[in-house]
Amino acid sequence: MKRLLRTHSIDALIASSEHDEHRLHKSLGPWSLTAFGVGAVIGSGIFILTGTAAAGQALQFKSILNAPILDLILNGGNAVSTIGRQGAGPAISLSFLVTAFVCSFAALCYAELASMIPIAGSAYTYAYATLGEIFAWIIGWDLILEYAVSNMAVAVGFSAYLNDLLEGLFGIHLPAAINGPPIANGAFTGSIFNLPALLILMLLTWVLVRGVRESASTNNAMVVIKIAAILIFVIGAGHAVKTSNWIPFMPNGYPGMLTGAAIVFFTYIGFDSVSTAAEECKNPQRDLPIGIIATLLICAVLYVSVALVLTGIADWRTLTGAAPVADALKALGMNKIRGWVNVGALVGMVSSLMVFQFGQARVWFSMSRDGLLPKAFSRVHPVFRTPHISTWIAGLVVGIPAGIWDIGTFADLSNIGTLFAFIVVSAGVLVMRKTQPERKRGFRVPLCPWLPIASIVFCLMLMLALPLETWLRFFIWLAIGLVIYYFFGRKHSVLNLPDIKQAPQALP
Repeated sequence: MKRLLRTHSIDALIASSEHDEHRLHKSLGPWSLTAFGVGAVIGSGIFILTGTAAAGQALQFKSILNAPILDLILNGGNAVSTIGRQGAGPAISLSFLVTAFVCSFAALCYAELASMIPIAGSAYTYAYATLGEIFAWIIGWDLILEYAVSNMAVAVGFSAYLNDLLEGLFGIHLPAAINGPPIANGAFTGSIFNLPALLILMLLTWVLVRGVRESASTNNAMVVIKIAAILIFVIGAGHAVKTSNWIPFMPNGYPGMLTGAAIVFFTYIGFDSVSTAAEECKNPQRDLPIGIIATLLICAVLYVSVALVLTGIADWRTLTGAAPVADALKALGMNKIRGWVNVGALVGMVSSLMVFQFGQARVWFSMSRDGLLPKAFSRVHPVFRTPHISTWIAGLVVGIPAGIWDIGTFADLSNIGTLFAFIVVSAGVLVMRKTQPERKRGFRVPLCPWLPIASIVFCLMLMLALPLETWLRFFIWLAIGLVIYYFFGRKHSVLNLPDIKQAPQALP
């Protein structure tokens, strides 16, 4: 047990990152980091989930497996239950504010640890330095799942959206054989392979291998286009707002507003990806906290703005379609603005794909450098100074399944993985305040320990809202990971090297 709970010295972690063989190119500043965060958080969901969360929905769970844990507890384990999700109505804007407030607890914890441990790997690295090797392995394995599954779903969505856009603009319809998953909902569809999903991931992988500066520049451009599309909608459609659509502002009271907050919580997931770029920052102690907190603030303003305008130009009860913003603009005859929204949604998907592929490769890189994964994953390109092998393998690991399966049904796996990471990071702040109170921090969480504890409690509550089926899949994935750790990771860990903590410069 003592071996499983051994921690990695922060000084050794920093020293290993400076070794020539593993050193990454430092070129990112606060603006690029913020753009990385905005690129991950603001995806196509801003034009979709805003409306559906306002309108609400009703879900019927046909078995214990797909019912939320909390519902099973409250209903005595009934196999069938129906949950009526009351729409937040115009108060969805308040839902976004409440969610941003809750997420800020975890964001502040990330900011403190990132300023102390400016190493690639995000929550994995923080767990290694605070809670021990077994927790680091679990969270690292969990982050691989989170990033991979999320991008599989986005890549499949990109393919479908691209086909619709090409058909609408140019009358081009991609052949069904190469534009859809061969397997959907457990049945064969007749398609051969979802080629656009694989191609977009391979293109982004090539950009990421070329260098972090090039990747950041590409992402910055996409974020500008995405924000421009959002502002065009907010300003262009703003003159059509009818204040009567905001009355009553909270049609279903506080329960409806809080339900909306629970639904849109996952739109903020992605700010943690900023911390995966720690080793490529020019001044990580200052820039990482700025990037994380600025991401949350900017995204909150954009989400609230879209929510207010959308519920002002249309009756909130009508926002039930798959593309509520586009539907509302079509009803008003604002087709030019609708075109910009479509472009913004497509660019939003590409930007999210790039940032999460970047983060996933950095997690693999960090785990490999620590000996928990094969050494090949931590090799750095001699010219571009990027983890090229990890990046290409991550692209294939995501791209090939995205070309075969419909991954949308696995979205909850990404959610539970993210919430678990938030809990680990929040706990890490508490541990470090106790064990290393004297260590220099570029940022400190205010009201500690209460804010980290609040972050843990809120994340646990949201995890209980996920289906039992998601928990079972999550535990199966962790079990597979523990087997790999037992037969490979624990034997090859750099902590097995003699005097590793006393001589961190001796790291390979």
